[in-house]
Amino acid sequence: MKKLFAIATLITGALMVVSCGDDDTTTIEVPVNELEGGLGVLVENNITANTTWSSDSVYVLAGRIAVESGATLTIEAGTIIKGKAGTGANATALIIARGATLNAQGTAAAPIIMTSIADEIEPGDIDSPNLSADVDGLWGGLIVLGNATISVSGDAESTNIEGIPATDANGLYGGTADNDNSGTITYVSVRHGGSNIGEGNEINGITFGGVGSGTTVHHIEVVANQDDGVEFFGGAVDVDHVLVWNNGDDAIDTDQGYVGTINNGLIINPGDKAFELDGGEGTAEPAHAITNFSVMLGGAGGSIDTDSDTNVDITGVYFYGMNEDTGSSYDFDATTSTFTNIEVADMWDNDGVSTAVTAGQFADAAFETLVSAATVGATTSEFNSWTMASLRGAY
Repeated sequence: MKKLFAIATLITGALMVVSCGDDDTTTIEVPVNELEGGLGVLVENNITANTTWSSDSVYVLAGRIAVESGATLTIEAGTIIKGKAGTGANATALIIARGATLNAQGTAAAPIIMTSIADEIEPGDIDSPNLSADVDGLWGGLIVLGNATISVSGDAESTNIEGIPATDANGLYGGTADNDNSGTITYVSVRHGGSNIGEGNEINGITFGGVGSGTTVHHIEVVANQDDGVEFFGGAVDVDHVLVWNNGDDAIDTDQGYVGTINNGLIINPGDKAFELDGGEGTAEPAHAITNFSVMLGGAGGSIDTDSDTNVDITGVYFYGMNEDTGSSYDFDATTSTFTNIEVADMWDNDGVSTAVTAGQFADAAFETLVSAATVGATTSEFNSWTMASLRGAY
């Protein structure tokens, strides 16, 4: 019914009225255009009332779209969201502002997919019919902001998230509510993003800024993001089952006193470090944890990078797929962090030719064990069928 109505509005040039929220108490007029890749709903304005995006439509972000404080955006399982191209202050992104809620509950059979307008994927599809897994920077990404504690210079309670102009109040994050709830994000795949808004200031695939522990996040994928895959700026949200493939910079990046746990992850071919783990920038230097990861370095990726302020416990990580030109060392400060059950494949992969890795050649032998078969790492079956990586045979 919605599609038939949308066709009619295209003919008349009118506006489609979309009900907002389950209670249907308000409506929003949404312009409908014949967009690249077929019929879709163009989203041009911030979301200020409870709104539902349905799986039988494709939603196209015309620019930087914020779900403002007090509003809930519900995205049905199987929904496809596409971002138009945009750089600088006009970079396209979906922002969940402090005090707003994202209810994005995809499923293994029907994941929610956020991608570029250049992607010809249609409702019912999971894999892209036309974009390769190394095409990046076509739009921005998903940014979730909350009221949890952050540790920044000067011990400010809040600040502006990177990737969003400081003039946009919806880019503020941080506070004192560590149990803050920004919603539910499950079975969500974010692809081909990372638009640059300025020199060295790209948008991450998924950004969590001051997101509280009341938020539920599991089964997320980031593919071909120009900057970091998933980055945490403070906050206390726990994340289970995260896959990052072919990102241009770090795969998992933690900053500003993040205190949650990131569990069961698969990293494939990071552009820089698999883990870039920084501590608090202010007085507070709290701890966080990373557990049960499998990391295929390949490409130009490195392994773990920490600094003297980092307080992290890393356990159960398996590195494999390395060659002798990449990933050959950690860069870490072990005075405040712990590394346990770190395993490394005992063979380099040099253009399909396997050669033996000797103890200490990958890193400090005190922190890893060479193995011919992993006994630690991710439960990769959690990523089967619903991720682009699984459908492309990336692992």
